[in-house]
Amino acid sequence: MSVEGPDSAAALEAMIGRYNEAWNAHDLDAILARHAPGMVFENHTAGERAEGAAVGPHVQAIFDGWPDLRFETRRLYSREGLIVQEWTAHATHTRELRRGDLVAPPSGRPLSWVGMDVIPCEGGLVKRKDVYSDSVGILRQVGLL
Repeated sequence: MSVEGPDSAAALEAMIGRYNEAWNAHDLDAILARHAPGMVFENHTAGERAEGAAVGPHVQAIFDGWPDLRFETRRLYSREGLIVQEWTAHATHTRELRRGDLVAPPSGRPLSWVGMDVIPCEGGLVKRKDVYSDSVGILRQVGLL
């Protein structure tokens, strides 16, 4: 009989399921409870990075900007100490979007875009969340491209 640790593929799949549920519920406390100390959240597409205590306010700002944001996992890959997931995000365009001099006022339109997270874990907790997403798709949907 083998004993699987907190960073085994099976344990991380269970943890990431609860983590994703917390994101969809906009449950900041449950999200932060699954972060390792000093966790780094980096959205490479948006050029945003938060670390440690700054991650909570950063995630809350995401929820404030996208009040109905939710994610559907399309594919999930796990191995010891690492989760990679592909997802589709859904949200309503309720806030002004800016990219340089281009401005898209809120349209109320539903948006969807695809992305991927690379999530190294340690001790069964999320050590980093590196986000890569299709920002061009968002810009097209709001009329900036």
